[in-house]
Amino acid sequence: MRASRCLRWIKVLRRRAWEGVFDIEAGPTSIRRLSGLRLMKTVAALLAAASVLTLAGAASAQNSSGMGAAPEPVGKGSLIVTARMTGVLPQADDAIVTAAGADSGLKVDVGDDWMPTLGFTYFVADHWAVEAILGATRHEVRAKGGATDVAVHETWVLPPVVTLQYRPMPNATVSPYVGAGVSYMAFFDGKDKNGFEVDLDNGFGVALQAGADWNISGPWTLNVDAKKMWFDTDASINDGALKSSVSLDPWVVSVGVGRKF
Repeated sequence: MRASRCLRWIKVLRRRAWEGVFDIEAGPTSIRRLSGLRLMKTVAALLAAASVLTLAGAASAQNSSGMGAAPEPVGKGSLIVTARMTGVLPQADDAIVTAAGADSGLKVDVGDDWMPTLGFTYFVADHWAVEAILGATRHEVRAKGGATDVAVHETWVLPPVVTLQYRPMPNATVSPYVGAGVSYMAFFDGKDKNGFEVDLDNGFGVALQAGADWNISGPWTLNVDAKKMWFDTDASINDGALKSSVSLDPWVVSVGVGRKF
């Protein structure tokens, strides 16, 4: 009985796509779950970016002029509040299987979203800071495979991230930093689509970070930031008739303006 239900839902997904009820997009997705090698490449990319920003900061510190108000220094006890525009870019491309574990021929696709966020960076020491970000993004979940492209769910995600940052030159004109920490993915206000019922599990993940503040004048900074997060969730469709272990593993990229306190 369970197997027949799974097969019925797979047929429904495919039939509705062919009938034109849903949009059909050509081209398979190509992003896979990060292996250990890709994890190393991600770390290397973040460290390389931080190294470039460090060199830029050193150069700008030597060449900075006295034009405008001098940037306010930061150190232990300082707080930077940053208003950002943030993109959460999931990398999910995981198989949807039946309750018995058979491949349905479909994969999960989770859309990107951009939203305003706030970042709070508190200096626990002159070169060490703790950052927390707060914001929510909305993402569409689709089932894709061959000619099938079905929207099954839309959900808001609250992904608070807390990182410990190392800032080698906090008062340089360009002040780079790297960080590592934890995240929590909380799904809320979900809306099922096209007759499907989807449940997603909340949970913890880990994050790496690289970025820089450009100390432009007085208490004001411009900020660029990139985080790579690793997070898995279990998705259940129609009471488990179909399911997927989804590796969201999003990039979280931001630009914004900060103020020192």
